[in-house]
Amino acid sequence: MSMAPYKAVTLTHVRYQKGDQLGHFLAWISLIPVFISLGGFVSHFIFRRELQGMFFAIGLIISQFINEVIKDFFQQARPETCALLEMCDSHGWPSSHSQYMFFFAVYFTLLTYKGIGLWDTQNKFAVNFLPWCLALLTMYSRVYLGYHSVAQVFAGSALGVFLGGLWFWVVNSVLICYFPAIEESAFGRYFYIKDTSHIPNVLKFEYDNARAARNKMNAKSN
Repeated sequence: MSMAPYKAVTLTHVRYQKGDQLGHFLAWISLIPVFISLGGFVSHFIFRRELQGMFFAIGLIISQFINEVIKDFFQQARPETCALLEMCDSHGWPSSHSQYMFFFAVYFTLLTYKGIGLWDTQNKFAVNFLPWCLALLTMYSRVYLGYHSVAQVFAGSALGVFLGGLWFWVVNSVLICYFPAIEESAFGRYFYIKDTSHIPNVLKFEYDNARAARNKMNAKSN
């Protein structure tokens, strides 16, 4: 009995030419969307549960869903190197990795310049330098490793920029008025969902409140 062919999960299936140190480095760069999703947003929900971060993650999920719809509609093939990478059974336009990272970079930048985040910083350029570098490296890695053509990664990055900006506007101009209701809902109270958009320096706010609570507890014990 013949067995059905195996198919890799495209988000985590990364190959590079043996002995190519740059390719090895860029293969790890290609996995950054996985690290952000699992290490970043899952940890965020477990430990922080802030609405801005949660809607950030929801936007990325919607963006990736749109990417799959577009790929299935246009069905543009990957470069000829897809045979070596065992990726010819999936479509290449637009690049989902590039779209993910540029959505992330745009949304993160807009959050920073709007003053929404864990810390209050005057040097916003330095804070936003890393996500844009990672986005550009991810885009380059997909071409270097042979998973996408130049046109496919530019299409993904452009779509990511557009969707990231659009979703930021939707969240912070339309949906933000519902944040208090979500906080006060049964779901919000059960899972301790909160909105800290109005706090310019969340880390300092939590630090000061934690110290005050400890001092108050020590005073009571004495």
